[in-house]
Amino acid sequence: MNQDRAVSHSALVVEGGAMRGIFAAGVLDAFIERDFLPFDFAIGVSAGSTNLIGYLSGDHGRSRRILMDHARREDFINWRRFLKGGHFCDVGWLWHASFDEVPLNVQRYYDGGVPLYAVTTSIDTGQAHYLEVTAENMHEVFPASCAIPFAYRGFPRVNGEPMTDGGLADSIPVIRAYEQGARDITVLLSRPLGYRKRETPAPQFMKQLFQDHASLFESVLGRAERYNRALEFIKSPPEGCRVRVISPPADFPVARFTQEPDLLQRGYEIGLQAGITHLSDSAGIDAKAVAGRESQLSTSD
Repeated sequence: MNQDRAVSHSALVVEGGAMRGIFAAGVLDAFIERDFLPFDFAIGVSAGSTNLIGYLSGDHGRSRRILMDHARREDFINWRRFLKGGHFCDVGWLWHASFDEVPLNVQRYYDGGVPLYAVTTSIDTGQAHYLEVTAENMHEVFPASCAIPFAYRGFPRVNGEPMTDGGLADSIPVIRAYEQGARDITVLLSRPLGYRKRETPAPQFMKQLFQDHASLFESVLGRAERYNRALEFIKSPPEGCRVRVISPPADFPVARFTQEPDLLQRGYEIGLQAGITHLSDSAGIDAKAVAGRESQLSTSD
């Protein structure tokens, strides 16, 4: 973390959610437009981590372009391939193809001094790993953080250890941010405020799928409890800690695997407006000055 900033650290936490990440893409583009980067560090999960690397690299429109283009290609989501034993969501292809085809100003990320921690889940222990993204590990870390179990048939390795989707162990790492010293935390959620994950018994087929990964299965069983505990932390943070939340509305039109471009564009615009509102409300920025550029932002690549 940047030691030149205030002792009371500020953190940005971004939840995953596959295509629902289009909301965070809009919020973060609003932040980029106004050069709004008051954070000492950031933590992202799954699609939240890839949204964040675009934000910290200053690449406006990058995440939107990937979700509107690459994430809609059959190379990424493909039911026929899945039924034949392949990946349903090929996150390895998505990361590498988008890295090759959509500019990412990695040097700006390195020079910015705001580290990004991507969350993964260890197959061996079922525990969350919070991995600082570097030049040496990013091509391992991002696919691992996004690798939904069994939708991606395999466990990407990071430093030789098999990993899977960070959302299994810590979907909203706001408590981790607090433990790392943050006392001013901004959280971008993928679900509307008021959402709670229901705790339900694991169906038999899940037990069979995880039969060779007992620790990971235990993590799956406890996911709802950890998710709701994070929401309670957000609702009632400890004394001396401020948590600000940006979340989509109850009628947000984008689901985990939405592919319709008009719905994705609408989801982006909703996120963009939420970012503008946040800047106006919490940072004193003139919302009209930002909104005047909304049309350009909404249609940019």
